[in-house]
Amino acid sequence: MQSLCVYCGSSPGRSPVYAEAARELAGGLVHRGIRLVYGGASVGTMGVLADEVLARGGEVVGVIPENLVRKEVAHPSLTELHVTDSMHQRKLRMSELSDAFLAMPGGIGTLEELFEIWTWAQLGFHSKPCGLLNVAGYYDGLVAFLEHAVAEAFVRPSYREMLLVDSGVDALLRRLAEHSG
Repeated sequence: MQSLCVYCGSSPGRSPVYAEAARELAGGLVHRGIRLVYGGASVGTMGVLADEVLARGGEVVGVIPENLVRKEVAHPSLTELHVTDSMHQRKLRMSELSDAFLAMPGGIGTLEELFEIWTWAQLGFHSKPCGLLNVAGYYDGLVAFLEHAVAEAFVRPSYREMLLVDSGVDALLRRLAEHSG
């Protein structure tokens, strides 16, 4: 795995644990020589993650739609910044630049990006691994819902298994790397 797309929030969240997890993830990426691909903002956990990867000497590629450049405050110091015309182009470009995908805690946009890229995997549009970093139990409710969806036969067990879930940065990075080989 040479590059990892990380979906995360333009908000820092309520607890400092989310920024701590972003810093830990940054350390794991740089230690493994993995380039970060993310939403291009300088705010929230997105900004924390990008800043920390850059501070540790890593590469950061941001992808942001033109109409969010000012709203999400496009990061001024990235290795590369791609500005797109739409969110659809943003998500496609991020997928093209990445070998795997990981969602940190975030809001509706983070969930939407994760579910779309996971759906693309289910449909066979790509075979790249998708992961969910469950920081401080943030995604416990979602994971329980997904298990319920499997039990109710709306999600096939094989599709549910495509989403790798872990609370540990190192463990999740290792699992993503094993699946992206």
